[in-house]
Amino acid sequence: MSTFWQDRKVFVTGGSGLVGGWLVNALLGQGADVVVLLRDWVPSARLLHKETLEKVSLVRGDLSDSRFLERVLAEHEIQTVIHLAAQTIVPIANKNPLSTFESNIAGTWNLLEACRLVSSVSAIVVASSDKAYGDVPVLPYKETMSLQAVYPYDVSKACADMIAKSYALSFGLPVAITRCGNFFGGGDLNWNRIIPGTIRSVLRGQAPIIRTDGTLVRDYIYVEDAVNAYMTLAKALTNNADLRGEAFNFSNDSQKNVIDLTAMILKELKSDLMPIIKGENHGEIQAQYLDSTKANTILNWQPQYGLAEGLKKTVQWYVDYLR
Repeated sequence: MSTFWQDRKVFVTGGSGLVGGWLVNALLGQGADVVVLLRDWVPSARLLHKETLEKVSLVRGDLSDSRFLERVLAEHEIQTVIHLAAQTIVPIANKNPLSTFESNIAGTWNLLEACRLVSSVSAIVVASSDKAYGDVPVLPYKETMSLQAVYPYDVSKACADMIAKSYALSFGLPVAITRCGNFFGGGDLNWNRIIPGTIRSVLRGQAPIIRTDGTLVRDYIYVEDAVNAYMTLAKALTNNADLRGEAFNFSNDSQKNVIDLTAMILKELKSDLMPIIKGENHGEIQAQYLDSTKANTILNWQPQYGLAEGLKKTVQWYVDYLR
């Protein structure tokens, strides 16, 4: 990243999440001046570790108040915004769609409206998802495909995605969009997710639980590759106005079904436990994976970790954390 991030004023939402925690540390490592929006105090979050907390400016609040966001951006003279905050759990979205829509859709337009009114902001990266594409007959997903989301979480990301493009094309706002698969890496303490949940179960000597029937196919991207993707896009967008409104897929071409992914984790942990398959597939698409040729070509972005290597690092993190 050379000196691009040195003293750059960066506003991060979702900093207490998996990707957000790694992103904040990466930005600090590059010398950025980081301001983080924090709604809920999550003591276990990487963001709130003492060594990180002492280096960032923490702003308590949420995305529901556009005027508050405008004030924060203006007072801190923010230059780059990376918007990760979202309700990301699919079963929660299916049970309580309203809170998901309010967080993921209204939160995005509130932030973009605030950015529109603050002249110092020169780049905004909005995190969409591969889920925004919906169920399509031909895979992998490409950025030229229309968004056909149906289920609540998927629709929330598709709406945020389209709102970001609208602000770019209607108002010239310097915003670009990321579409990634499922993130994984050390620090994800949402045990309902397949990777941390499986690792914790095995380390406890318990059979891991597969919530679905195990045949769902997904893309998996290691957290450090995701962080590099966000930072690479933010830098490129700052230097190239032609990227406004553009969306980019980021993938390490590691699609797996859940049963095979679980088997990889069991092998890494040298466990002969057998998973319990519940078969609860309501409101989820059967197969989703991405083509990241556009990011490879235009941004010169390449993943640094394959699925096996990323899982090895992830498993070791949880072994250290849980034992």
